[in-house]
Amino acid sequence: MALSNDIKVQGDNSIPVVSNVKSIFTYVIKRWYLFLIVAIIGGLAGILYSINKKTEYKSHLTFALDEGDNGNIGNIMNLASQFGFSFGSSKDLFSGDNILEIMKSRRMVEQVLLSVDTFNHKPYTFIEYYLLLSGKLKPKPGVKEIHFPAEQQRSTFTYQQDSLLYKIYREFALKYIVAQRPDRKLSIYEVSVTSPDEKFTKDFTDKIVAATNDFYVQIRTKKAKETLDILQQRVTSMKGNLNSSITDRASVQDVNINPAFAEAQVPVQKQQANIQVYGAAYGEMFKNLELARFQYLNEIPLMQIIDAANYPMEKVTSGKLKMAVLFALLAELLILGWIGLRSLFSTKQSFN
Repeated sequence: MALSNDIKVQGDNSIPVVSNVKSIFTYVIKRWYLFLIVAIIGGLAGILYSINKKTEYKSHLTFALDEGDNGNIGNIMNLASQFGFSFGSSKDLFSGDNILEIMKSRRMVEQVLLSVDTFNHKPYTFIEYYLLLSGKLKPKPGVKEIHFPAEQQRSTFTYQQDSLLYKIYREFALKYIVAQRPDRKLSIYEVSVTSPDEKFTKDFTDKIVAATNDFYVQIRTKKAKETLDILQQRVTSMKGNLNSSITDRASVQDVNINPAFAEAQVPVQKQQANIQVYGAAYGEMFKNLELARFQYLNEIPLMQIIDAANYPMEKVTSGKLKMAVLFALLAELLILGWIGLRSLFSTKQSFN
């Protein structure tokens, strides 16, 4: 029995061998009821999937980022170079969209996953509660359960704990955390987190943004803060030298109230010279300290939350109609692919 000149039948005449697209189309027309049954089965599978799939919750948080301004201080900054200090900024290295990559970095995500929060009136680490939600803490035959208790230190993790933590980090970074800048002309950023629990979603969003902000401020102001700390120490030391010279001069003058020889004035003159040197150095260094403090304050970026991740979270569900159509199309594609591959395989056999 042959469906067309391009279709041959093998064995019990139930499996067609198709040699070209036209023959496939002809076969689909003649066997439309078969493809209708496959589509119905696929659609029912899609509806069943949408019913059984857990509802997920998605947060939306937007914030504006002011990266600070070095200002045009001009030649005044050259005063610091007299003492070997530089007020260079790390702004070029850690600016713009870098904050989005920091937010999804392993350091930030794992830090939040290992932080502790209260769920169902009990303290949990985020990763422990997520594993509980996703059912990954269910015991498996021959596999020891891996837990992340709130009191355990990161340095004491086993290799299995590190491996699972890395796996969950990858899941969140690739699938559940979306950080973007919707409009390239604006310094407004958007963060979304998706999870099976509404409270988990909100708390995770708040913590990942807060952790990123703290770290971003730290790396952006690190050089300015180090310069400020060094200058503060030098100014304190110079102030101590100046005070010591003033005290020493007074002590020498008290000992030599009515000196008979001019040589007795030498210690007083030395201390007076020290006072002048230390005083001038202290004045310049104090100026540099104020400049460093001004520079440090200007380096601090400001993250201002515009729309917080407040309740209620957006519910992410799989629509029954959408899933039914999608699964029906996939089922049709699979059966067409199966017919095509079987036809190709049979054609090759005929040539052999």
